[in-house]
Amino acid sequence: MTEPLPPSSDVMAGRRAQMFPVLSAAQLGRITRYGELRDVAAGELLFDQGQADLPMLVVLEGEIEVVHPSLEGERLITVLGPGEFTGEIQMIAGRRSLVRGRARTAARVVQIARARLRTLVQTDAELGELLLRAFILRRMGLIAQGEGDAVLIGSKHSAGTLRVQEFLTRNGHPYSYVDADTDPKIQELLDGLHVGCGDIPVLLCRGTKTLKNPSNAEVAECLGFNAVLDEHAIRQVVVVGAGPAGLAAAVYAASEGLDVLVLEANVPGGQAGSSSKIENYLGFPTGISGGALAARALTQAEKFGAELAVATSVSELGCQRRPYELAVADGRRVRARTVVIATGAEYRRPALADLARFEGLGVYYGATSIEARMCGSEEVVVVGGGNSAGQAAVFLAQTAAHVYMLVRGKGLAETMSRYLIRRIEDTPNLTLHPHSEIVAVAGETRLEHVTWQDTVTGERTSRPLRHVFLMIGAMPNTGWLAGCLALDAKGFIQTGGDLTPETLAAFAWPLARSPMPLETSLPGVFAVGDVRAASVKRVAAAVGEGSAAIQLVYRVLGE
Repeated sequence: MTEPLPPSSDVMAGRRAQMFPVLSAAQLGRITRYGELRDVAAGELLFDQGQADLPMLVVLEGEIEVVHPSLEGERLITVLGPGEFTGEIQMIAGRRSLVRGRARTAARVVQIARARLRTLVQTDAELGELLLRAFILRRMGLIAQGEGDAVLIGSKHSAGTLRVQEFLTRNGHPYSYVDADTDPKIQELLDGLHVGCGDIPVLLCRGTKTLKNPSNAEVAECLGFNAVLDEHAIRQVVVVGAGPAGLAAAVYAASEGLDVLVLEANVPGGQAGSSSKIENYLGFPTGISGGALAARALTQAEKFGAELAVATSVSELGCQRRPYELAVADGRRVRARTVVIATGAEYRRPALADLARFEGLGVYYGATSIEARMCGSEEVVVVGGGNSAGQAAVFLAQTAAHVYMLVRGKGLAETMSRYLIRRIEDTPNLTLHPHSEIVAVAGETRLEHVTWQDTVTGERTSRPLRHVFLMIGAMPNTGWLAGCLALDAKGFIQTGGDLTPETLAAFAWPLARSPMPLETSLPGVFAVGDVRAASVKRVAAAVGEGSAAIQLVYRVLGE
């Protein structure tokens, strides 16, 4: 048995009792009913990193050690004794194990299969809360320590590095990072992996597979983010998009016992997931980051049995017959009795020469802690006058030397919440430039220079800036619908009362009844959140629409 490295004390500092609670005799009595007794020998490997569909083990006698394997050896995470249990949030999500467990001594355990664990979490309120809290905190500890099954070798000169970092971070997946720009042993490491600087970013999966500049889909496959899609199954509900609206639909559908699959083209959270802090969402008086809100919603959905596939874009909706068929970009097909479209919108890209060349290399479309670290204490530009832009500007001003905020209008009153406007006005290192727009970006290998213009006076300002955040307008993600549904002039999906008799006739509405609220020109297909025409572009509104759509789904399933 490999001798473990010393335990990492700060993983458990102050939170040991919640991360590794000891079950009472009464709790053990209840939890035992969900599993089977098993005797294990000292030194026996109980689970390994990369293993899927693991059962939870509850220790009755003896000890189990949990370690994190890496290229340097094993690091001891904890030793579990009587009344303690294995597992973290991957047991709810159905992903592969990030750690290794073995019997430190001869032991007796209760082995609880994942399906039974999910039943336990749903039906026993006390144990469900205790287990979920422990699982979430354990994952947070692994993230804080970078103790996962992936090593990312990246560079600030590689746009792909930021993309992979965001994909792993927003999927809540711990990883360790090697900076190719500063690590003195990087060449030796690259040579050992038979890769060059041009291959960066490079991702090592469990030390066994090397991916060169991988796509998000390749990362998801290598790390086992998604279960194999059953192309023969007919789902009761397929939700396309895992932003606030899609996640709300998934939570309510799964909690009501429906068979629900969520297909997300990128990462959970959507556009809201990149918000540094949302302060006007009900129930969070001190605010919550978009990423944290999405993570909590996803855990809720998976707790109730919803299945999620990330980096899985839908390329086509087959609208000629029911059940409906959705084509996934990699050629697979998914069938559904009802569909909830929650694909949201994305920020517009200004028509600037060389803009695409700097995306990820100084031009960003979200302001999270990852981008903030890249900016450091430099000056930055935020373009946009909506709440997302305001949240980004205030967040970045905490660390940036100065934030220049450019808006096309005369001010912020018509487009931004008052609390954000006051905060912007009270931030000394934040300057608002009304009637302004970027007209040029320049640089060699990355962004180095930005020019903006006052549209009233014509005056131009040029500054040596390396970071621009673009948060302007909204373009609906509806290109994949290819004429299946009625859209408005801007490409947003029309629903309910917005569908005129003429439109319904043009799309051959087949039923005697009119479309229900949130229902599109195709029966049983609903649109919620930012992708829907005339929707309120707020997180709370999106969540409300996602949950309301499921009540309408029930009516369609009963027809």
